[in-house]
Amino acid sequence: MHRTYENDDIAVFWDSEKCRHAHKCVEGSPKAFSPMRRPWIDLGEADTAEVWQAIDECPSGALSCVYKHDIRVEYDESNCRSVAYDGESRIRECDFQETPDGCVIYHTEVRPAYGNKGIAKRLVYKIVEEAERQKKAIIPTCSYAAKILG
Repeated sequence: MHRTYENDDIAVFWDSEKCRHAHKCVEGSPKAFSPMRRPWIDLGEADTAEVWQAIDECPSGALSCVYKHDIRVEYDESNCRSVAYDGESRIRECDFQETPDGCVIYHTEVRPAYGNKGIAKRLVYKIVEEAERQKKAIIPTCSYAAKILG
């Protein structure tokens, strides 16, 4: 399972298949990470620096984090994509196709000016989360999506 948790500043990514339950995150930021709560990650009361430090201590790599840079990411089901916006300007997108085998993520567009900010990862996770909620297989044919999900 792949999930994204966001506040105004950061996006936290969790890959349950990598998680080894070492509890470094819980020890490092108990306000943000609590296995007794659903959802188990809540960034509302936690200090961003504390959360980031706790994620850095994750030995499995199941958790990662990026600054949002005031970029909004939306799932656009009707057009089979997720889209990133800087204000009203569309700056990136990740495209998928529904097939009998599942959700095929086939393209992630990157504008050079917005590179290396974790936006593409947010786009991929937005599609993956929705596919998982609908119990659809995820087939990453896009090299970037395959790398993120590999």
